[in-house]
Amino acid sequence: MTLQLEQDLSSDLQVQQLGGRIGARIDGVRLSGDLDDAAVQRIREALLKHKVVFFRGQDHLDDDTHIAFAERLGTLTTAHPTVNTGSERILSLSANKGMAANSWHTDVTFVDRVPAFSVLRGVTIPPYGGNTVWANTVEAYDRLPNALKALVDTLWAVHTNEYDYAEHNENDEDPDDYTVFKRKDFASTVYETAHPVVRVHPETGERSLLLGHFVKQFVGFNSLESSTLFNLLQARVTRLENTIRWTWQQGDVAIWDNRATQHYAVADFGEQRREVRRITVAGDVPVSIDGRHSEVLKGDASGFADIDALIS
Repeated sequence: MTLQLEQDLSSDLQVQQLGGRIGARIDGVRLSGDLDDAAVQRIREALLKHKVVFFRGQDHLDDDTHIAFAERLGTLTTAHPTVNTGSERILSLSANKGMAANSWHTDVTFVDRVPAFSVLRGVTIPPYGGNTVWANTVEAYDRLPNALKALVDTLWAVHTNEYDYAEHNENDEDPDDYTVFKRKDFASTVYETAHPVVRVHPETGERSLLLGHFVKQFVGFNSLESSTLFNLLQARVTRLENTIRWTWQQGDVAIWDNRATQHYAVADFGEQRREVRRITVAGDVPVSIDGRHSEVLKGDASGFADIDALIS
């Protein structure tokens, strides 16, 4: 009887592709730690294929059940390497005006152990604005002209959490005390890591561009050259055809493959309150096309994610 019930639960799950290059909505499933293995496997397969997947109507989730479901996808990290929002596993991202995440980025690339998945839950959603946009970094690489591929295939970049937020966040021309505090908190421990610009996905074998706003400089290039090259490559990542935009509703959940995407939280909701909560699934150390692992230049992220067993 139990086996038949599990089979029925899995068969109810439906995947609806939303964009030509990225994004799918998954219906017919109630997320929980008790979800049967077949359903979890189908969610994972959809996630690897579509890079970001969305679920409506998951209002039953609280922090504990959110954690329990995320654990079905893998070992969890701590909430963040530096930011403390009062929970060991959950990073609460709340705002009533601009957000630090309103620039294109892949989560936590300033450490060596880049997260695999992020599971984001909508807690307080404003009546307008506050959408999130994702971009497919695998498609971005695949569609590069051969001349650019020849350059980026051997290119490395230094990523850091110590950078000028004001340069990236146009909404904070006159930041309040709380915003300034959060910025200091974010860079309370400085991390720098050299990553390959092209990493090989550990599950799919796909090649993707590892960039985003934590990039400080390309190895072997000066600041001006790095800025020019960064803008050229980022423009390839964030072409509209390569993106999907999600309009949040209360109780929504989004899961994305952090090894194959960038995302951008749009700060266009005035001074209304917006809160989403994120749980992060640990990932491995990126590997270049020629088999080299990312290199730590500053900071020890072992307290964020213990992945020594994954490093060969």
